[in-house]
Amino acid sequence: MNFLAHIYLSFGDKEITIGNFIADSIRGNKFNHLPERVQQGIQLHRSIDTFTDSHAIPKISSKRLHKNYSHYSRVIVDIFYDHFLAKNWKKYSNIPLDIFVDNFYDLLEDNYEILPDGVKRMMPYMISDNWIYNYSKMEGIDRVLNGMNRRTKNKSKMNFAILDLEEHYGKFEEEFTLFFEELITFSKQKFISL
Repeated sequence: MNFLAHIYLSFGDKEITIGNFIADSIRGNKFNHLPERVQQGIQLHRSIDTFTDSHAIPKISSKRLHKNYSHYSRVIVDIFYDHFLAKNWKKYSNIPLDIFVDNFYDLLEDNYEILPDGVKRMMPYMISDNWIYNYSKMEGIDRVLNGMNRRTKNKSKMNFAILDLEEHYGKFEEEFTLFFEELITFSKQKFISL
């Protein structure tokens, strides 16, 4: 799953949210200096990723893309799934998406000193271009895919994946919806056990 899903699956706990968001920027066990609840957010993130990577439904979505994008297909599916979460946000939250995202940006700024350097470098761009809110729009997803392609020095060809999203939109959305219900249940159980 991508940024929005990890933030959402922190269930409103601010420190868990920070950990869940920064986890990809933390290598191995190098997080003992962080507050305990932030550490638990990192662990939650990793559990969500393990659950997602081993689940049959995201594998179906990924297989549809594999011929064109090889190992990048999993990353593309994460981005597509965040699009469907953003697009169908009212189904999952009573807080409007723009307010939810603004609150998250405020949380990052309030906890700036504990963020990894990579997150600190990315933050100004994320906030000024409102990446997370713009997942709800096809143009936003197109921009993310183009950015990811640039980061791979155009090797991934992820910039073309917007065409796959358009062609198989209904299938991807159906797969997301089925999978996300299971992921919410899994994440709630994991959250309670932290």
